[in-house]
Parts: sequence; structure tokens; C-alpha cells
Amino acid sequence: MANIIKFTKMQGAGNDFMVIDGVTQSVALATDMIKKLAHRQFGIGFDQLLLVESSMIADFKYRIFNADGSEVSQCGNGARCFVRFVVDQGLTNQHEISVETASGIITPKLEEHGLVTVNMGAPRFNPNTIPFVAESVANSYTLEVNNQALDISAVSMGNPHAVLVVDDVETAPVLPLGSTIEHHPRFPERVNVGFMQIIDEHHIKLRVFERGSGETLACGTGACAAAVAGMQLGHLTSPVSVSARGGELSIAWQGADAPVMMTGPAVTVFTGEIDLDAI
Repeated sequence: MANIIKFTKMQGAGNDFMVIDGVTQSVALATDMIKKLAHRQFGIGFDQLLLVESSMIADFKYRIFNADGSEVSQCGNGARCFVRFVVDQGLTNQHEISVETASGIITPKLEEHGLVTVNMGAPRFNPNTIPFVAESVANSYTLEVNNQALDISAVSMGNPHAVLVVDDVETAPVLPLGSTIEHHPRFPERVNVGFMQIIDEHHIKLRVFERGSGETLACGTGACAAAVAGMQLGHLTSPVSVSARGGELSIAWQGADAPVMMTGPAVTVFTGEIDLDAI
């Protein structure tokens, strides 16, 4: 008997996802299967796989898997696609929902103009909660990488981020340096690495090397982390327009314990079904 599941391919500012309804169909995916599905030549191809499940404490539960099969706690672009998916699939008639994630409950909202706004919760700066090895909280840290001292900001948006300010994102060594910092021993759970070019106090360009996926065309939590880090350093003022290679995101934060609000697109690319036993 064929092991067929239905899925939807979606993208948010170029960050692409395979979204699976685990509410109305039974889904059990091992790490090796996720890797096969993520392959862009032999599978569906995606940055992350999003699994929609039922929740006892929210409207839905949201699980996120990187292309290497590792499960992570949060994905901002994925959260926007999530609410678009459950509305389009008729799983809810609400345009604002509560979603259980491994890092807490988020509340994405489908706006009338088609964009999606997500309350991403408050950023975390305490090194123990990122997690990041440091003696105390600071807006900037010195990180030794390949015998070079780099200034970074470290922040969690439900997942860990290191943010570097660069002169030009187009010439920044995103792939080699991002890969090295991802596995730096001061980040015990690895880290997403953002390369931020400041255009003015309300506008940045950003490239992100995501742990477990490599560079993506956009990263929602990365955009939040970069904007917050820039505000903490005194370079930026809310709201901040974030130009990623795949599109534009808008980030607003009032500081301190206020939640970070992210607004951006969520687009369905195609729907289909796949026989898991055939790949």
C-alpha cells in the first residue's frame, strides 16, 4: 500500500517550506525522510518542513524541521505561512490564531491586505537563555573566529542568533564565516548567523546563514534579531524595513519586554501529494 501524504509548498520572502497537515492525516517522518524530501533534485526541496498538529493549549501546534532533519523551536517566515495555510485549508475560520511552538505560544494574524503579522514574543538577551557562553549580558561581544576577533550581538527569538554589522552584504563572507560561526563552541546549540548592512535608521539589508539549512533567501527570526540588535546598539529606530534577498519584512519593537512584531508575505506556490515509499 502506498504511503502517500498531501502537502503544500509555500514561501515567505523567498524562504521556502513544505507544509504538511498533521491534523487530518497521519504523519510520521524520520530524520532521513526529511532529508530526502528537502533535496532540491530528488525530493520536494525546502529550507524547512512545517508540520501542523493539534494542540491542547492553543489553536494549533507548530513543529519545524530544518533541511538536515533537525527540529528547531521557531521560524518567523514559517509562522506567517502557517496561518495562511490553516486558513486556506479550512482548518480554521479565524484570521488570528494562537500557535503552540517549542519556544512558547505565538499569535500570527492574516491581515486584510494579504500580508501576515506575527507577534514573535519578546527577545531574550540573557546568555543562558540564548544559549551563549558569556559571563554577563552585553549589547556586543567579541567572538574569536579563525584567529580573528569579531564583534557580534547575541539574541534569541525562540532560536539563537548571532548578528554582525557589515559594510556590504553582497561582499560579506556569508557562506564560509556563517558556517564557522554556526558551529562555534560558545553557541552550544549552534546558531543562526545574520550579516546586517545598515542603510539608515529605519532600513537594513540582511543575509542569514541558518543553522541546519545554510543561507536562505530570508529568515524571519533573523530579521527580528537583526533589527533588535541594531536598536540595542543605537543604530536603528523602530519600525525597521529589512531587505532580504527574497523580499521585504517590517519589524517593530518598543524595547524592553515588549514583543517583536513582524509583518511580511506568505505565498502558496503549489500543492501536491507524494508517495514517501517512492523516494
